[in-house]
Order: sequence, then structure tokens, then C-alpha cells
Amino acid sequence: MGTLHDVSPGSTERSFNDDAAAAAQDPQARIAALTAEVSALRQALEERNALEGMVAQLREANENLVFATLNAQGLRDDAEAANRRQNEFLAMLAHELRNPLAPINMAAALLERIPAATPQLLNLTQVIGRQVDHMSHLLDDLLDAARISSGKITLTVQPVSLADVLAQAVETVEPRIAERRQSLVAGIPDAGLIIDGDPVRLTQAFSNLLGNASKYTGDLGEVRLSVAQQDGFAIIKVSDNGTGIAADVIPHIFDLFTQGPRSLARSEGGLGVGLNVVRNLISMHGGTVVARSEGIGHGSEFTVTLPVSAQAKLAAPPVEAGEGAASRCRVLLVEDNVDACTTLTCFLEIEGHVVSTAYDGVAGLASALQGGFDVLVCDIGLPGMDGFALIAELRRAAQGQRAYAIALSGYGQEEDRARAIEAGFDAYLVKPVSPAALLAAVAAAGS
Repeated sequence: MGTLHDVSPGSTERSFNDDAAAAAQDPQARIAALTAEVSALRQALEERNALEGMVAQLREANENLVFATLNAQGLRDDAEAANRRQNEFLAMLAHELRNPLAPINMAAALLERIPAATPQLLNLTQVIGRQVDHMSHLLDDLLDAARISSGKITLTVQPVSLADVLAQAVETVEPRIAERRQSLVAGIPDAGLIIDGDPVRLTQAFSNLLGNASKYTGDLGEVRLSVAQQDGFAIIKVSDNGTGIAADVIPHIFDLFTQGPRSLARSEGGLGVGLNVVRNLISMHGGTVVARSEGIGHGSEFTVTLPVSAQAKLAAPPVEAGEGAASRCRVLLVEDNVDACTTLTCFLEIEGHVVSTAYDGVAGLASALQGGFDVLVCDIGLPGMDGFALIAELRRAAQGQRAYAIALSGYGQEEDRARAIEAGFDAYLVKPVSPAALLAAVAAAGS
């Protein structure tokens, strides 16, 4: 028979007590285990809270980044809009200032042609002409500074003789140098020194440097121009014995609107933009310009370095329109400024041309459609119908007969010129119009 087990109540109680005793053999180990588990849970909770905090910070940083990006874009848009408004304002300012300069300039040209004019009258006429030129240069510099900063100037690069560029620059500043009885010592290189560049813009840069030297040099002072060639570069120096430049101004001399110390009379004049235009134009040609001076009262020196062209020969220079004697032309002049219209009419008639006039676009178109003229000289900003609309209507109605058309405008930017040519004009002259340039343009029609 099998073995019998004791299952009495007494035996069950003994088993339970044994288990409880076994469980209670190491209570500290159990407490330690529970403590470790609580610590682990607490650490996990802290890490979770830290992670949630980091997520919140990241979310906030992301939101701030989005706001900052939107704000930056808004500021950029505002800056571009402000820059655009500034350029539009400067263009309008130049236009409005050129309008009164046009009749003044033409009146001076008429005074020069008065028979038996006295020396005093001729002298006053030359003064008027020089001041008009000075005002025109100031307007050009102001506009160019704004256009360069907005990237709206492009260069027409070609091989050009540095001698021709410098000779033209010297010719530009000679009247003001003569006015102050200064001496200009110019070492013009031979025609074989060729650089790649825009001849108009290079002439402007060197005219500004020479004009700046004359401006800050007193009467009877001296301005020097010298040229050297070294290691594939042309080195042009413009120096003077004038007022000089203070050491603290030298680092900023090419910044926009920077001007050195001047007297209360402001006899030197200027807007503080000419040298900024010089630096930017020279830089656009791959060159550099630096200024040096021993200090106030010790004169100054500006050194321009330009790369020499790899091309050895120049293309034949183009023949200027209007070279030679001008033929007698019938001119229709459309100009709403009465003074400008009167002086232009008188000037052209003195030169032997026959002139008829109109003072607004509608009357000008009516006269143009009647024909009977060789040359149309037309202002762009006309009441009733502007010059663009006038020339477009005239070209549509011409039916193969094409009269030579010259546009006059106070706007001098390249896009204005291109728009006029595209509209149908053959030539574009910026006010105040040079008498020689006007006669050359009219002569081009006769040829």
C-alpha cells in the first residue's frame, strides 16, 4: 500500500508559516530592490520631463525661426521697395532738375552766337555753360551711385585705347581747371596701351578723379596725371598739391556721401558720391583704386590699376554722326516747356534750319502727320500724349516714309534710351542737350 501523507489542519498551517518565513528571510534586499525600482522610475520620469521640455523649447525655437524668417523677408521686401522708391525719386529729381537746365544751356549757346558780342558777355556765357555742365555732372553722379548700388549699370566692354580715354577725361575737366588758373600736367600714354572696358564709363571715372583733384586744390594749384605699365597692368596716378586727406578719412574716402573737412563756405561743393562712383566703375572693370595722403595740407594721390587687354589692335573708330557740314533741314520741334522750345528754335534757326513748333503731344502728332519736315525733335514728357505714343502713331501712319526722329528727355538711364529707340526714335538726347550733340543729330538726318 502507498504512503499516507498528513493533510491535517495542523500540517497546512506549518506549510504557510514556512513560506512566510522564507519570504521574510531578507527584507532589506527587498526594500533595496523596491528602492532601486523607484529610483529608476523617478529617473525615467525626469528624463521624460526633460525630453518634453526640450521638445517644447525646440517647438518654440522653430516658431521663432519661422517668425524671424517672415520678418527678415518682410524687411528685405521693405528694403527693396525703399530702394526702388529711392531710385525712382532720384530719376524724377534728375528729370525735374534737367528741365530748367535745358533752356539755360541753350540760352548760353545763343549768347555765344550774338554778332559783335562783347568780351564781358562772352565771359558770362562761358560761366553759365560751365555751371550748367557742373550741375549735369552732379546729377549724373547722384543717379549713377544709386543705379550702381542696385546693379542697374551694365558695361559695353571693348578694346579701347587708354590714351583716348584719358584725353577725353582731360578735355572734360579742362574748363574748371582753367577757371581756377590751375596747371594740369598730363602724361598721356601712346595709343598702343589698350585695355578692355567701357570707354564712356572709364572716361567718367577718370573725369571724376581729375575733377576731385581740381576741386580740393586751390587757385594756381597743380594737378598731375601719370601712366605706367607694369606686369600686365596699367597704373594711372592722379595727384594734386591741394588740401589733402586726414588719416581718419582715408579708410572711408570711397564710401557713399563721405566728404572731407571743408569750410563753411563749402567752396569745394560736391555731394560725396563721385569717388564712390569711381571705385565701383573701376571695380566693374576688374581694377582697383586706392587713395594716399600725407595729411591735411599735403595734397593727395589716387592710384588706379587696370588690367591691360590681351588684344593688340583696335577696331577702326566709328565715324561720328553729323561729321562735316550740316545741310539745311526742316525741323518739327515738339516741346511743352516754352523757354526750352524758344531757345531751341532760336538756336536751330541761327544754324540755318527751318523750324516749326508744337507745345503738346496731340498738336505735335497732328503737325507730324501733315509732313513737310525732315527731322522731328520731340520731348518725351508731353501733355496730352507723350513722346512714346506720338512716335508710335507716326510710325504706324508713315506707310514706308520714315522721318528722322530725335527724342529729348530728362531721363538718362539705359532702359529709357532703349525704350525710346524701340518705340521708333532714331536718336536719344538727354537734357540739357549739348549744342554740338544736337547739331550732330540733326545733321545725321540730312546725311
